[in-house]
Amino acid sequence: MKKLTGPSAGSVAFAKPHPVNGLKKSEIQGRRGIFQSGFGRVSVKDLSSHYKISFDTLTRITGFSPRAVSNWSQGAKPSSSTHRRLTEIKRLFAALAELVSPEAIGPWLKDPNPAFDGSTPLQVIERGETDRIWRMVYELQTGEPG
Repeated sequence: MKKLTGPSAGSVAFAKPHPVNGLKKSEIQGRRGIFQSGFGRVSVKDLSSHYKISFDTLTRITGFSPRAVSNWSQGAKPSSSTHRRLTEIKRLFAALAELVSPEAIGPWLKDPNPAFDGSTPLQVIERGETDRIWRMVYELQTGEPG
């Protein structure tokens, strides 16, 4: 995995424009397993608090209504197809958390990003282009260009 370093305390420098530019060195983490218990149970409340993501943002990421997200946060069981979607989101966030601190993910989702042609990662997800984020995670983890 690439070592994430930068010339100043306020940014991370990469050989090419990179999606996590602007994060503080203190936000960069080593590889670690965020969810050691696996992906069987997905708690909307835990996703929100662990990654500093608002319910509004979760609503946008999942594509479901605010009411549905609120119900899940209060313990309502999502359908099996919804559970698969939430599990995929949890997997993506866990992979990102191997690269940056979990608390940095929520704010990162809302920042325009040159790696996504100025779109925010949240907009990329809303357009159904999550594979672009997975590609970025792969490139960072392996040090190989996509």
